[in-house]
Amino acid sequence: MITIKNEKQINDLKESGEILAGVFVKLKDFIRPGVSPMQIDQFVRDILKEKGAIPSFLGYSGYPAAVCTSVNDKVIHGIPDSAPLVDGDIIGCDIGVTYKGMISDAARTFPVGKVSPEVQKLLDVTKESLMAGIAAIKPGGRVRDISKAITAVIQPHGYGIVHSFCGHGVGFEVHEEPQIPNNYPSRGKNPRLKPGMVLAIEPMVNIGTAEVEILEDDWTVITMDGSLSAHFEHTVVVTEKGAEIVTGSLD
Repeated sequence: MITIKNEKQINDLKESGEILAGVFVKLKDFIRPGVSPMQIDQFVRDILKEKGAIPSFLGYSGYPAAVCTSVNDKVIHGIPDSAPLVDGDIIGCDIGVTYKGMISDAARTFPVGKVSPEVQKLLDVTKESLMAGIAAIKPGGRVRDISKAITAVIQPHGYGIVHSFCGHGVGFEVHEEPQIPNNYPSRGKNPRLKPGMVLAIEPMVNIGTAEVEILEDDWTVITMDGSLSAHFEHTVVVTEKGAEIVTGSLD
């Protein structure tokens, strides 16, 4: 069931999103060669504790960390480990924050040190596709308007658009209806967008094919061909005019 959030719930959600946006600002300076995903996870836990917020993913369906850390060919849901990052890596950090009972969800893929122009292009195109998807949100429109806008940005570059996982509703729970595919055309329901809906839009884009597989830990999703993958995500509120981002900026 799709839930509509009231004014108070949306205001609380915005506070949650502001905390999450602040986490990413600090992570941008913290992530560098030599830092491990486990250190990133602890860094985020410490910030959230200081803010009186709860890491939404910790313990969710048994997930063991606060941050999904996905390095290089890991697409999403990577479990933090102690392997230091090296110059030229990329790392996706997907974080949920619960504050005043409302959950915000966002992701950024960070370059570690200096990355190649090819890798930077992947990051830039994925960010562009996220913003295009958000710009397509209009009350009375449909979920697949988002999917179509995302695909239109990515497809000309020949990248693989991950279709096995998708965006979703969020707010009261980590995952709510509706599902929001990143690929177009796509199957499934195509509900209308209404003010008060809260959505997590999150394109996942591979330099190679769209095919992915899940590792034996039952969490980590990797590209089937070993190619690099980028992931960017915002939580947005559908408004009378379009969509309002509550999780800060991608810069």
